[in-house]
Amino acid sequence: MGVPIRAAAVDNLTDKAAMVRESLHKSQSITDNMVSILGSFDHRLSALETAMRPTQIRTHAIRRAHENIDKTLKAANVILNRFDLSREAEAKILKGPRENLEGYLEAIEQLRSNIRFFTNNKSFKSSDGVLNHANSLLSKAISKLEHEFKQLLSSYSKPVEPDRLYECLPNSLRPSSGSPDPSGKNPSNSRTGPTTAENAVYNPPVLIPPRVLPLLHDLAQHMVHAGHTQQCLIIYRDTRSQVLQESLHQLGVEKLSKDDVQKIQWEVLELKIGTWIHFMRIAVKLLFAAERKVCDQMFDGIDSLKDQCFAEVTKGSVAMLLSFGDAIAKSKRSPEKLFVLLDMYEIMRELHSEIETLFSSKPCKEIREAALGLTKRLAQTAKNTFGDFEEAVEKDATRTAVADGTVHPLTSYVINYVKFLFDYQSTLKQLFHEFEKSNESDAELASVTMRIMQALQINLEGKSKQYKDPALTNLFLMNNIHYMVRSVRRSEAKDLLGDDWVQRHRRTVQQYANQYKRIAWAKILQSLSIQGLTSSGGDGGNSSGASRALIKDRLKIFNLQFEELHQRQSQWTVPDSELRESLRLAVAEVLLPAYRSFIKRFGVLVENGKNPHKFIRYTAEDLDRMLGEFFEGKT
Repeated sequence: MGVPIRAAAVDNLTDKAAMVRESLHKSQSITDNMVSILGSFDHRLSALETAMRPTQIRTHAIRRAHENIDKTLKAANVILNRFDLSREAEAKILKGPRENLEGYLEAIEQLRSNIRFFTNNKSFKSSDGVLNHANSLLSKAISKLEHEFKQLLSSYSKPVEPDRLYECLPNSLRPSSGSPDPSGKNPSNSRTGPTTAENAVYNPPVLIPPRVLPLLHDLAQHMVHAGHTQQCLIIYRDTRSQVLQESLHQLGVEKLSKDDVQKIQWEVLELKIGTWIHFMRIAVKLLFAAERKVCDQMFDGIDSLKDQCFAEVTKGSVAMLLSFGDAIAKSKRSPEKLFVLLDMYEIMRELHSEIETLFSSKPCKEIREAALGLTKRLAQTAKNTFGDFEEAVEKDATRTAVADGTVHPLTSYVINYVKFLFDYQSTLKQLFHEFEKSNESDAELASVTMRIMQALQINLEGKSKQYKDPALTNLFLMNNIHYMVRSVRRSEAKDLLGDDWVQRHRRTVQQYANQYKRIAWAKILQSLSIQGLTSSGGDGGNSSGASRALIKDRLKIFNLQFEELHQRQSQWTVPDSELRESLRLAVAEVLLPAYRSFIKRFGVLVENGKNPHKFIRYTAEDLDRMLGEFFEGKT
């Protein structure tokens, strides 16, 4: 039973497999038919596309033709507009810039725009002709612009009157009314403190009206854009430099060479130096500062011109000012020039930072270097003059004798010189610093001052040898060293030289006074000595053993010597009243007790004899009164 069931299952599977094969066969047949149909469609579509292509090409060509016509019309319209603008610009340019400068500048800008347009559109048939005409017109326009720039700049560039410049100065530096000296000071006896001068407020003058500067700026800008930078520079330089120099000339600035300076008398030269110092302040703080402002505004945005123009305009004026300083620095050195050299050095130091700021650009390098060079030359000349002075003091060979032993002219000259130097303490310290590059400028100044004092003392010792009377030699040295000490004690020099210097030289004065007293009065005191008068040589209180004749001889000698001393030394001079009185007192303290003692002891021998007044001519009071006439310089 099992066998028949399996046979039936196998038959069933066989039938189903046959059905699947038949279905697959039909599907393949259908697929082949579909592929055939689709291939037929593809062929037909390809044929249709081929048939329509000419029509598509014609349609695209028509569309492109329309687009090209639109573009051409638009381009033609732009070109026509350019022609219209060119005609308008040409009309304005032909009229010139005088009536309507702003419109003229707009026309130039429009012409430039058209030139750029036709340069970039060379395909336009007549572009070359249009460009040639436009460039020719622009050249004429710029030429007229140059002329207008020159005319406008010249008409508003006028020299600044001295009175107007003085009004721009701080009150402390303005010249007094009616004063012939525009510096407002006498350089020989008064100085403007550097601190005051540096802190003072200066108001630079307006050189060109503010309303005109924008127009000049636009003119300059167009000239530069047209490639006329050099012409712009030349016009500006020639116009402004001449005006600046004329302003300085009206002020009184003059160009002097070294030879010119050598021919000028010292008093006149000293005044010229004082005014030059004032002119330097006016030039740098007012005129150059104002000129810098004009350049910055007129050439704003034109860096190639701004600094170059300022350098070209100011170069001649700076050279004119510095040439005088150079002539002084290079002229023959002499002690009296030291103070004006220091004044000149001081003003150059004061103006240094402003010169560095105003002339900071590369084109101004030569000007900066020239100013710095003058500062260094003045410092070197001042330093050399200082050295010359020290040497001249020591070697001064003037034979001017002061017969009365008073203070020698050289002493008062040197001391006044040194005292005046202390008005320049800060300047001298700066000057020493230029060369030493150390912080010991105080010590250097003290050292130089001591050397000058030492040189003076050495010279005085030499001059004292002219006196035949050694007493007068010592009086002379006492007077002069005392004058030095007293002057130092009453001045700033005391702080620099120190108490030790003062005390040491006071002792020297006392030594010379003692020497004078010993030499001048030793001989007369010897005539009042009891030595050789008594037989026993004792010093008893009576006249025992003394010879009347010997006493009379001694009194004769005393009278003769004292009268001779009185006659001579009342012609000598001790100019300081305190020193004079102390010296008289020192003599009186020695002379009067000796005289009183002598008369008390031996006077009786003469008084009891014949004509006692012939021998005892003076009382101690008479001598004291006559001593009061010593050192008065009586003739």
